[in-house]
Amino acid sequence: MPSPRILIVTPEITYLPEGMGNMAQRMTAKAGGLADVSASLVAALFEKKADVHVAMPNYRRMFSMDVFNLVSGELRKYHEKLPAERIHLAEDRIFYYRDQVYSGYNENLRVSLVFQREVINNIIPRVRPDLIHCNDWMTGLIPAMARRLNIKCLFTVHNIHTEKVTLEQIEETGIDAAEFWSELFFTRTPANYEESRTTNTVDMLTSGIFGAHYINTVSPSFLDEIVEGRHGFIPPQVRAELTNKKLAGCAEGILNAPDPSYDPATDPSLARNFTADDLAAGKAANKRAFQEMTGLDVNAEAPVFFWPSRLDPVQKGPQLLTDILYRLVSDYWKQGLQVAVVANGAYQKHFRDVVAHHGIGNRVCVCDFSEPLSRLGYAASDFMVMPSSFEPCGLPQMVSPLYGSLAIAHRTGGLKDTVEPLDAAAGTGNGFLFDYWDAAGLRWAVDQAMEFHALPRGQRDPQIARVMRESAARFTHAETAQRYMDIYEAMLQRPLL
Repeated sequence: MPSPRILIVTPEITYLPEGMGNMAQRMTAKAGGLADVSASLVAALFEKKADVHVAMPNYRRMFSMDVFNLVSGELRKYHEKLPAERIHLAEDRIFYYRDQVYSGYNENLRVSLVFQREVINNIIPRVRPDLIHCNDWMTGLIPAMARRLNIKCLFTVHNIHTEKVTLEQIEETGIDAAEFWSELFFTRTPANYEESRTTNTVDMLTSGIFGAHYINTVSPSFLDEIVEGRHGFIPPQVRAELTNKKLAGCAEGILNAPDPSYDPATDPSLARNFTADDLAAGKAANKRAFQEMTGLDVNAEAPVFFWPSRLDPVQKGPQLLTDILYRLVSDYWKQGLQVAVVANGAYQKHFRDVVAHHGIGNRVCVCDFSEPLSRLGYAASDFMVMPSSFEPCGLPQMVSPLYGSLAIAHRTGGLKDTVEPLDAAAGTGNGFLFDYWDAAGLRWAVDQAMEFHALPRGQRDPQIARVMRESAARFTHAETAQRYMDIYEAMLQRPLL
């Protein structure tokens, strides 16, 4: 009996397995965690000899193709190098010249509709999958068509973001929405196709949730928080449809995992590579290099608190840190406490203003984000600060313990699922959590971290080494991919509803 055929539809991916074609490793189009999850899932399925297929836009420029030389004959030869039964590129000039996956609002919507047109009209009929795995609002129309074709569909919600579009706009792109309009989710209840075609908008994200046979978020706790109404920013229709799926037993949360390149033993961005076995020397060398690079006092004993997330006050909570920043540095002046911000965003100016006003540039550095400096920051720091007000999944709290930097985080969403309170005496936990989302809550967690830092190195280092080893075993793409494969198997065994 042949293996079930699985089609993964994604607007971005980090890499494809070498065996899927000569050009697979050049097909990189990444904007966020979705690209990493897609890549790891495809790689794991391919390794297990599954009949896995990928549908994605043909981003020629991002794939490092010489667009101007890809005349028809050469383009045909390029496609001959790809195993047509595995990699399916959506073709349209709207993809060819892009240098990033996402851009402005109208452009993102147009790209999404064209991509879905190619998947619906050309790729699905060619692949004839047994199961389709869609991702986020950019693929929100496909589950509805899958229902009409009696194809099982999993829809993954990575971010709570949606766009709205009319049936008329969908059809003008070249998609026959009349075929599956009744499986979409509209702004208001539609009376019929004709009256809704031009005035009743389709909610793309909610349509994906509504139309899919099974859905998942990217952490278990975030799904629970949505269903429980814990976050006011969640649109009521998204909450309602996720709740319906969960009550029907058709929803769960699956954590993402960091890219495998986050490994202090091999990371080329570090001043010295290290493992849990030589963490003291490795951390010291990287701390010195980071301090010299950022203008912080060179002090091997200074506890360094690292901020790697974008400075977004709506989600990431940088205002909680600026509110306590000067007092924190002042209260722990004798201990040499340092704070390193390597991130961009609206709140960067507030950090710079605090530093300039108090003249503490030798204790607090504020740097624009760069990937190498951020990686060095993980290796140099003792603690990573992530006080998000909400977090669908989060990755820094999984990356930091790999480098021996313990997370300080708000107990919410993916942070709650991945950070457990450290108990040095019991040898359990991997970080520090606070429950109340305010500056006082963050300060309490920082004080807990400083109590741990005050322990003798002979007690502290074994705990950090334990956390590094446990994190390396726990936060892996293989684990994430297995969870998705378990869902596929369960879905394929269920009768269509």
